[in-house]
Amino acid sequence: MDALLLVSTALILVTARFLALATSIHFQNRKALLGLRAAQRLANSNIQKSRMELMETRNRARLLEDTVKHGTSAVEKMHQAIATTTFSLIDHFSTDQEFRESARRARETHNKTSRQIYQAARTTNKALHLLADSLFISRKEKKLTMRTRLKNSSNPPDEK
Repeated sequence: MDALLLVSTALILVTARFLALATSIHFQNRKALLGLRAAQRLANSNIQKSRMELMETRNRARLLEDTVKHGTSAVEKMHQAIATTTFSLIDHFSTDQEFRESARRARETHNKTSRQIYQAARTTNKALHLLADSLFISRKEKKLTMRTRLKNSSNPPDEK
C-alpha cells in the first residue's frame, strides 16, 4: 500500500508540475500574442497613416490647382471689366475719329493679348499640376503599393 501511495503521490506531483508548466507556457503565449497584435495594429496604423498622407497630398494639389484656376479667372474678369470701362470712356469722350480708331485697334490688341496671357496661365497651371502629380503623388502611390506588395508576398495566405 505504501508503494501505491508513493506512486500516486509522485504521479500527482508530476501532473501538478505539467499543469504549472502548461499554465506558464499559456501566459507566455498570451503575452507574445498581445505583442504580435500590438505590432499588427502599429503596422496597420502606419499603412493607414501613409494612405491618409497620400490623400492629403492629393487634396492639397487639387486645392492648389483650383485656387490658381479660379484666381486666374477672377483676375481676368476684373481686368476685362477695367479695360472695357477704360476703352468705353475713351470711345465715349474722344472727339477725334482717328484717335477712336487707334483706341479700337489698341483694344483689340489688348483683348487678344490678355486672352493669350490668361490662357497661358491656365495651361501652365495644368502642366504644373500634372508635373507635381507625376513627381510627388505617383511616387508616394508606388512606394505605398510596393510596401503593401512586399508585405503580402512575405506573408503568403494560409492554405486550409
